Amino acid sequence: MSEPHDRQTPFRHWGGFLVSGLTAAAVDAAITLALLHLAGFDPFTARLIAILVAMVVAWLMHRRLTFAVTAPPSLKEFLRFAAVAWSANALNYAIYAGILLVWPGSLPLVAIVIATGIAAVFSYVGFRFGVFRQPPPVA
Repeated sequence: MSEPHDRQTPFRHWGGFLVSGLTAAAVDAAITLALLHLAGFDPFTARLIAILVAMVVAWLMHRRLTFAVTAPPSLKEFLRFAAVAWSANALNYAIYAGILLVWPGSLPLVAIVIATGIAAVFSYVGFRFGVFRQPPPVA
């Protein structure tokens, strides 16, 4: 049984956040490409399906690796996770588009890095204090 996130080492906690996020991104990319090239899906449908699968992977990994949740997964928890994740993706896109519109000479990669960094902070705060918040100990 794993320890609650408030007793995890910082390395395990932040490492879990990084590994979970990178794994979800890899799942997203792999499924998108597989659906495009092997199943003939259009790029928009392929990406939506891939994001949904990657979101489930991210939820399960974050709950175990990042936040060391020991309670069984629930639909309610997943829906909270999905709300934070979709909000973070919308924020990421809005910042990315905003940078490119306000500073048209910006490199898209720079805009991606800035937007993703801000969205990652937003995601972490939402996951830590909303989705995987631990109730105070009973005295």
